[in-house]
Amino acid sequence: MPRVGVVGLGIMGGTMAEALLQQGYQVCGSDIDAKALARLQRAGGVCLSSAAEVAAQSDVVIVSLSTSHALAQVTESIVSVPKAQWQHKPIVIETSTLPMSDKDACAQALSRLGIATLDAPISGTAVRIKERAWTFFVSGKEAAYRKVLPVLKVFTDKVSFVGPYGNGTKMKFAANHLVAIYNVAYAESVTLARKMGLNPQDVLDLFGSSPVLGTGVMRLRMPMMLQRQYSPPTMKVEVWQKDMQVIGDMAKSVDCPTPLFSTCAAIYTSAMAMGLAMEDTASTAEVMSAMAGVAPLQGRRKKTVKP
Repeated sequence: MPRVGVVGLGIMGGTMAEALLQQGYQVCGSDIDAKALARLQRAGGVCLSSAAEVAAQSDVVIVSLSTSHALAQVTESIVSVPKAQWQHKPIVIETSTLPMSDKDACAQALSRLGIATLDAPISGTAVRIKERAWTFFVSGKEAAYRKVLPVLKVFTDKVSFVGPYGNGTKMKFAANHLVAIYNVAYAESVTLARKMGLNPQDVLDLFGSSPVLGTGVMRLRMPMMLQRQYSPPTMKVEVWQKDMQVIGDMAKSVDCPTPLFSTCAAIYTSAMAMGLAMEDTASTAEVMSAMAGVAPLQGRRKKTVKP
């Protein structure tokens, strides 16, 4: 088995590290968060102090980060090692959802060391790894993709090669564009059911498994909306705001109108204003409820929400 390093041991990176360890892989990792490192150590992984150390001791490096600044720091760490000192060059799998320009800069810097980088974002949340419900959109050199495929198959059978470097991120933008709309659509549907005097649970029971109306997003987030319970989050509203910005910027750069997506953006901003930043994006249902005059949850401070 190849030695695998994970740089960024947050919700997604930490989950991948644990899954690899459970399958018998040697795993090392680095993160700025001591709690994340402790989690890796408890699972049986080796904690290292920098991305450069991880890369030097791994055949495959998975990068999972939340910001462009973090990616730039990781890239700087790896390229700080002189080219002559690399006895073995890993394949880097960059899984973060970030602007394409930042991911390009990372790949170009590593290529000067002779390190191949794959752009491979993930569609799916950490909790869905147990169902093997993730999808990888892998782009870059096909030879590198074939070498790392067994590692990616640890997480899911849905690993797709989508062409030249960058196509993976573009495919992820298209996927998250839909998810952004679905979240708000289901929040609106639940609120409409409540206002009409229906039991929203019946909506999920009847539509969730429908081959026409049902989706994985509905089955994941509508139960939270019914219970009005949004923690622990599968995707925090605060983090989702970053994805919304990146997708919107991409749409503008290619002159593509996105009227539905743009309308949804205001709902997520309202969720932030209501103090829901650290809760799941399913909490958009609370925004719709407030707009419809549904009583707020007990213990949650009511704030005025404008349509």
